[in-house]
Amino acid sequence: MKNKPVCYDVSYAHPEVFSGVPSFLGLPVVRRKEDLHGHDFVIMGAPWEGVCTYGGATFVENATKTIRTCSARYGGYLPELDFDLFDHFSGADYGDAAVKSGDTDFTFQSVGKHLGDIVDAGGIPIVFGGDHSLSYPLIKRFAEKYDGNIGIVHFDAHMDNMEHYGEELYARCSPFYRLYGVSGFNPKNLVSLGIRGPRNHFGAVKEAKKHGASVITSFEIKEEGPKKSIKKALEIAAQGTKALYVSVCSDALDIAHNPGGPADPCGLSTYELAVMLHECGLAGARGFDYMEIYPPKDLHNQSSHVACWMALYIMNGMAQCMLKQKPAA
Repeated sequence: MKNKPVCYDVSYAHPEVFSGVPSFLGLPVVRRKEDLHGHDFVIMGAPWEGVCTYGGATFVENATKTIRTCSARYGGYLPELDFDLFDHFSGADYGDAAVKSGDTDFTFQSVGKHLGDIVDAGGIPIVFGGDHSLSYPLIKRFAEKYDGNIGIVHFDAHMDNMEHYGEELYARCSPFYRLYGVSGFNPKNLVSLGIRGPRNHFGAVKEAKKHGASVITSFEIKEEGPKKSIKKALEIAAQGTKALYVSVCSDALDIAHNPGGPADPCGLSTYELAVMLHECGLAGARGFDYMEIYPPKDLHNQSSHVACWMALYIMNGMAQCMLKQKPAA
């Protein structure tokens, strides 16, 4: 299969998305939406930070660069699965959506259009952010593809379902509240996993339950195990839906596994998240985003490396699922 990662070809020069920024895994760069057809997995960046709720600028928009740079050392093969998605499917990098600092309307429209180009061409969007507010325009556009009839699996320390933050409706703590109102979407098909800790709003879980959404805390995952927990989540998200979208905030991970993210203890390990993401892929997920990495806090880009790994676990699961669905030759 052509369009494979090139980490073992020492003579190969990685395609650049922007000057000095390699494409994800060294995959070919697609610059026009007309050229997206024929690619199964398409990477895109959403390099934007909106209203800051954390006490200072986090420069989360830089993560689309650091993740791509870290990916240069990786391929698609996972020995524990003995499977390489690029033996069967093609990938490309569609670069970053256009954004404007401080302009929510322009940025959300642009990010949604960029993802729309991918799904309309039949590809699976693999998105790196950016702050978590961007999951709203991403998932909203994904939902339009399926008349709103989608399931959502949301990994996070926080519910991100505040009705507003001050007077701001589109802060990073509000995207999943905005999704409650997406046309055709039933919040009973939304499951948030990894939730924990005192940085949640006191009414967050109550608000989710009011809308019919489900919550699986990090403590429940530790007690029940990742496979049992994700099986429960997928059963809820898949009930009567046409497609599954998976959204990850980096702070679903414990701070020990996520130095370039918020300092939230008592979270998931990288192993637990990888296992659950792989299961989401096997269940047929058709969209994925990974948000909230703060490169200035991340001395050795460890959190950006983790983002690469997590993307590859879900992508391999997606590929295994699609391979089973392929008609026999």
